[in-house]
Amino acid sequence: PVPTPPPPPPLPFRRGRAPGLVPLYRPKTMRLSADLLLLSLALSGWGTVRAFVPPTPSFVAPPSLSSAASASASSSSSSSLRVSIGLGPDEEKSASATVEDEDAEAVEAELIEEPDHELHRLDRLSKGDVLCDDWYGALLGDGDDGDDGDGFLGRVSAEARRRIMEKVELKREEVISDRDSAEWTPYVTGVLPGSVLYPSYGLERYGLPTPRKGAEAWRQFDVMGMVGQDYSLSPEGIGTDLDLDEDTAAAYKSTLIQKGAWLDDDSCTARLVYVNGRYCPSLSKSTDVARNLSPSDFDEGGSVTDEMVEMLNRLTDGFTDELAAEVDSGGSVPLTSYKKLSGPDHNLGEPTAQSAINSQQGTACFAALNSARAGGVAYIDIPATEKGDDEEEGSAEDPKPILIVNAQTVSGGSDPDAESGKGVAFHPRLLAVAGKNAQASIVQSCVDLEDAEEGDETFRPRLHNGYTQIFVGEGANVTHTYLGERGGIVTSGVEGGEATDDVEAARAREAARPALKDTHLEMIDVHITGEDGSYRTSVMDMGGSGRSRVCHSSSLLKFGAHADINGFVLSGGAQRTDMKTNIHHIAQGTTSHQIQKNMIGGRATSSFRGRIRVEQSAQQTDSEQLSRTVLLSDRARVWTVPSLEIIADDVKCAHGATVSDLSEEELFYLRSRGLDPEMARNLLMYAFVDDVSLAADPTIRGAVDSKTGLRARCIERLQNLVPKGERAIKGEFQSV
Repeated sequence: PVPTPPPPPPLPFRRGRAPGLVPLYRPKTMRLSADLLLLSLALSGWGTVRAFVPPTPSFVAPPSLSSAASASASSSSSSSLRVSIGLGPDEEKSASATVEDEDAEAVEAELIEEPDHELHRLDRLSKGDVLCDDWYGALLGDGDDGDDGDGFLGRVSAEARRRIMEKVELKREEVISDRDSAEWTPYVTGVLPGSVLYPSYGLERYGLPTPRKGAEAWRQFDVMGMVGQDYSLSPEGIGTDLDLDEDTAAAYKSTLIQKGAWLDDDSCTARLVYVNGRYCPSLSKSTDVARNLSPSDFDEGGSVTDEMVEMLNRLTDGFTDELAAEVDSGGSVPLTSYKKLSGPDHNLGEPTAQSAINSQQGTACFAALNSARAGGVAYIDIPATEKGDDEEEGSAEDPKPILIVNAQTVSGGSDPDAESGKGVAFHPRLLAVAGKNAQASIVQSCVDLEDAEEGDETFRPRLHNGYTQIFVGEGANVTHTYLGERGGIVTSGVEGGEATDDVEAARAREAARPALKDTHLEMIDVHITGEDGSYRTSVMDMGGSGRSRVCHSSSLLKFGAHADINGFVLSGGAQRTDMKTNIHHIAQGTTSHQIQKNMIGGRATSSFRGRIRVEQSAQQTDSEQLSRTVLLSDRARVWTVPSLEIIADDVKCAHGATVSDLSEEELFYLRSRGLDPEMARNLLMYAFVDDVSLAADPTIRGAVDSKTGLRARCIERLQNLVPKGERAIKGEFQSV
């Protein structure tokens, strides 16, 4: 006989146990025998082991607990929280209990009321969020400036404004419960019934996510400084051509030559010049390959085709769901939807979902703003050519470049009688289409026609909101050079650690520099839509604008597509710069190579975020990414974030990032050869940049000894940022 131990103390009530239900007590030996009995019965098929089903009690409690056991049995027959483990009842009782539970759940679900979500749409807006939306609304305008609210690009502007103003519907995501469905996934997010549905961050008032200080896409950027400056004015006469007299045209041409933003007629295929957002025929060379699309071309019966409208209507960040070209999926049905790529488990889903917005560049609202407010479009159409079977690779001569110039004056062409302190916004637009086997070199240059001086009463803060779209066809080869040199040159010598008179004077000059109020935003969206298409770019952001942000995106949609992305960012003074890249491998057998170089001096702050995403359909992808940053001063800061998102399993991908100072060993070597410290640093700095500048079009680079060539202009800006004196912190890879 097994001695009976004293009864355990009463257990407190816990969730999942009905009040008054006391667990049956069994000695250790009895529990072991009962467990063995249950296991043998289950294996022999005599009965079925059921868990969490109200059964007939299987074990008898000791005499001291008989009353408690009987109370628990009676309680379990009436409580909905019955919990026990043992041999279940017969099938009829089990089925009736299941029906009762389902009816109870249905009754409980009917008692939960769905709130009016629209009443809470703006609940999470902060004062900073309201400021961001008001600033964006002022840029969008209400159509009272002569465009009747439809914009200058006809149905393109109307569609963009519709996308902006159409708010996202607040509804629950549809959950697919059928596991046999091709779209079923176990990864489902949602909120509890009866909970309020809020829009994603940035979608409270508009249909496209607007800037937010705390948003993932806008981290480390001076959002509050940007939205704190009013840019609501527009250039006078926007949407019409700019007619210049001979003296003004000659003066502008001379300035463009000095700024390195000019090619003679014999040196270029075409040249389109825009001054303050208006097309200037007297400075341009228009051909069948490159021409300006004016508002009249978008009227009914104009030269703009439906295919061109479809391209111009495309938005970034996946807000245009249809891919620019069908992608072979390996099956009978091609891939056409952006949100369903690598679905159903690894797709990005709806672009308005918070998870998708966190991985975006935050450019969709500005792309739509460009379509709504642009006064014209620089259109490049390189026709298809037939490539002979006996044509050797590389035997064709390099094509002459097509030059697109966006120049601005100090006043921005705005009304001189407008309210003081208000800035002016420009929305340059470029659409380039390269046909089958086409060869093209496109050069974009952003310069100032006048240098703003401190105290200039005609100066107005300027916002550049550019949008470039490039489509590369089958076998086409496109070289793209983007040069951002707006905003003059930053003030040197602001990085000094000690507050000497010279350092304080330099900081005061930099704080009062007019271009520090400027904002430069550029979006470059590239789609390689044909097999063996090739795209090579060199993006150099060297301007002196207070805030600069360049976002580049490339989509490789066909077998054999290749993208070569080279970027360089130069920051100094009190600048805030941001470079974002996205290389999207969608088709099989695509390749890409990226190198990003950053040079940060003074007290500037910069960030780089490079993203490579390889979809499940992009097997046999070969992709490389490298980011290298040099900090020229102890006060400069940089954030560099290279990232890989690989869904496919047969790929070759690599990425890396380095941040360092100029090498002390290399500086010592050059100084031992007779170079002074400043010249030695300048030599190392230019060698760091040279491989990116070599990727630019050779015509725009100019001769080696040219005083206005890209090399000379780059050296001038680098010399301005050469650190003075010794560093506060010594070491090979140290900066603070």
